[in-house]
Amino acid sequence: MSTQRQQIIFCDFDGTITVNDNIVAIMKHFQPPGWDVLVEQVISKQISIREGVGSMFALLPTSRKQEVIDYAISNVTIRAGFAELLEYCKQHNVRFLVTSGGIDFFVYPVLSEFPIPKENIYCNGSDFSGSHIEILWPHSCDDHCDTHGRCGMCKTTIIRSYSPEQYERILIGDSVTDFEGAKLVDTVFARSHLIDLCEELHLPYYPFNDFHDIIQRLEEMKAR
Repeated sequence: MSTQRQQIIFCDFDGTITVNDNIVAIMKHFQPPGWDVLVEQVISKQISIREGVGSMFALLPTSRKQEVIDYAISNVTIRAGFAELLEYCKQHNVRFLVTSGGIDFFVYPVLSEFPIPKENIYCNGSDFSGSHIEILWPHSCDDHCDTHGRCGMCKTTIIRSYSPEQYERILIGDSVTDFEGAKLVDTVFARSHLIDLCEELHLPYYPFNDFHDIIQRLEEMKAR
């Protein structure tokens, strides 16, 4: 593998940087009628992630804005070793991007505690100006994305914007939103649903429980 390429990490947020899935946690807590059906439809791929997440938040009135934001932020637990991984990246000139299907009103506040430039955080937006919460999609699919605009926050579009000739691309993730990206990169660190999906397609991956596992593996890769 060429040592000339800079390593770049594309790291998921919900269920990866955080221990829990924040969107599901919000829905379970506020229980808007019909949210559970939408989750099942997303998981079974009857509807797109974009359609499912947009429809779920559209069930919540904006009058509960502060409740929703406060709950989302207070509910977050950061996976062990995250700060140490960021320090490792800084020391070894590894570019670190957060590529999240989460929403700005909880992603940015949670990550503000860490030294990540805001332009290196990709997530969905939100609009509280109407009667119900509207999700915005500032990072949509490019012409090469197989889902044709259904991603919401398109991780593969961001990955493709970093040339494989120039970058050694590394993905860290846990779920279906990371699967297409896993097919594009040099190295995959996977947990939960992403392990099952990688197994199904015989994609190579390294399992991890926390970010200390990833640091150890990156050190081993560098020593080769």
